[in-house]
Amino acid sequence: MVKAAGKSQPAERPSGHGTLEEAFACYQSELLGLLYHMLGNMEDARDAYQETFVKCWRHRGQVESVQNLKAWIFRIALNTGRDMRQTAYRRHRRALPDDEADVACHRSSPEAEVEYNEQVTLIRTAVSQLRSEEKEVFLLRQNGEMTYEEIAEALHIPSGTVKTRMRMALTKLRATLAGAT
Repeated sequence: MVKAAGKSQPAERPSGHGTLEEAFACYQSELLGLLYHMLGNMEDARDAYQETFVKCWRHRGQVESVQNLKAWIFRIALNTGRDMRQTAYRRHRRALPDDEADVACHRSSPEAEVEYNEQVTLIRTAVSQLRSEEKEVFLLRQNGEMTYEEIAEALHIPSGTVKTRMRMALTKLRATLAGAT
């Protein structure tokens, strides 16, 4: 792995499939975070993550010609998440109550735990109220740690549009969260 500007990046691509596996290992938490926020629960996010890998694997022959592997993978993940969100089966499923079990927790008191859970709930609610275009840009930037240019490439839109959507998302989030406190 190569470290660049504090982010781990997959090494140069010698052979396609090894690099694809390395990229998925590198971006797993960001992809799962993006898909979790898109789909609303960790079970569906994991399903979408696996489906994303399968779709990428089927097209692994294209990897060597891809200019930006991260943007390519995230675009496929976004499309997979959109597809899963649109199915009636997925729309009506309930999240498992222990979704938080995967998150390490080191808070000092029950009061701190309650406060933390309330903050997380407020943020999730605020993010879920964004328009889908704003939510996608916000999640790719925050969870995917993608640059505006990478997001533009992944979504096939101008970088100015990405910046506008991000600005709108942040404005709405600030307003929602300020009103909740």
